Amino acid sequence: MDLTASPAAPLAQSHGSQTFLERLNTVWHERALQIFTVIVLGHWAEHLAQAFQIYVLKWRVPQARGVLGLWYPWLIKSEVLHYGYALVMLIGIWLLRPGFTGTARKWWTVALVIQFWHHIEHALLQGQALLGQNLFNSPVPTSIAQLWIPRVELHLIYNTIVFIPMVIAMYYHMFPPVGEAAHMKCTCAFQPRLSAA
Repeated sequence: MDLTASPAAPLAQSHGSQTFLERLNTVWHERALQIFTVIVLGHWAEHLAQAFQIYVLKWRVPQARGVLGLWYPWLIKSEVLHYGYALVMLIGIWLLRPGFTGTARKWWTVALVIQFWHHIEHALLQGQALLGQNLFNSPVPTSIAQLWIPRVELHLIYNTIVFIPMVIAMYYHMFPPVGEAAHMKCTCAFQPRLSAA
């Protein structure tokens, strides 16, 4: 199967002849990105709510648990949740990457590299929680960058520096530069409707 024959080729092919990954990055790419965006924005909302609780409402860090953490306090204390989200982000960015081309792909890859490191940091935290042995003689699980930046601020920074290249990638994916749209195999690019002549 030649997916590079023409931009419309994968869309016209029988869905049965495509693998799951090919469908995810062709006919399902737009919907998959929409779902992934909802997940990313939901996570962002939790971090922003926690920051609001700390900096505006002046709550102490242990009481500032975002929105879900107010109803389910164990969530915010669980390294499994944080590691799980970092892993979902890494897998999502990786799986959706083949659908990006040109400039958009470069920016999406930047997000992937940063998220990979963010995932490593969470894996260190998860490992410490599982082993009951913290790094750097810390009383709590501690990541490498946490030696210099407090945890709440650090994860706001991580989420920001992953999110920014994702947004740039999405922009170039929806509004591809001249010449790049022809290489796209999905329906994500914004195409104004042609008026009837």
